[in-house]
Amino acid sequence: MLSSLYIALLWLILPFHQHFRTDTAVKPAVIILEFKDKQVKDSINSDTLFYNSARPLQWDDFKGQVPPNPKSAAVSYSSFAYEGNSRLQHDTLRITLSIEVFLIKSASWVLPSYRNSYALAHEQIHFDITKLVTERFKQKLRQTPLNRGDYDSVIQYQYLESFREMNKLQYRFDEETDHGLNRTEQMRWRDRVNVGLRNNGVLPEELGIEGFYIR
Repeated sequence: MLSSLYIALLWLILPFHQHFRTDTAVKPAVIILEFKDKQVKDSINSDTLFYNSARPLQWDDFKGQVPPNPKSAAVSYSSFAYEGNSRLQHDTLRITLSIEVFLIKSASWVLPSYRNSYALAHEQIHFDITKLVTERFKQKLRQTPLNRGDYDSVIQYQYLESFREMNKLQYRFDEETDHGLNRTEQMRWRDRVNVGLRNNGVLPEELGIEGFYIR
């Protein structure tokens, strides 16, 4: 049985760094929202592995101790967070969000007897789901009106909503694949997530593609 652990790392919601005076008389007429995906080269000495589509998970990334009487064969501890800054230039407020998707190596573990390619593929899909949700988070913000007075609270609200969506998707993935035991469902989920990743977080059923409906 395969599984993953999802813990809300709410303390990773980092505050905005205001680069302009809040009492300035200049009122921005335009708000521009930009996104940057945090890319950090993998280091053997780092306990954090940042998501990189060109660098899939490896069992060596799972450095945590297997707990006594484990209920799962493997646990991958992944999450996402953002850091933001804003800058006022004339009448334009430019907001930049740096998004990071990561796995904590010391909190991720696997039973030695389950170190196989299929089990690893299951954990990779969990990691991919986390990345998928960050793309959906970006889309939500692009579609959400922002104003100078409360943009930070709006962004944090959408972050929490996306975090809930991530946990829901992760749970349904394990439920519908029977924690990886149902190979057909796992392949369907893999394809569904891959379609979403190729389309900026838009899922196949939202694109009108049949055969991917999740109960």
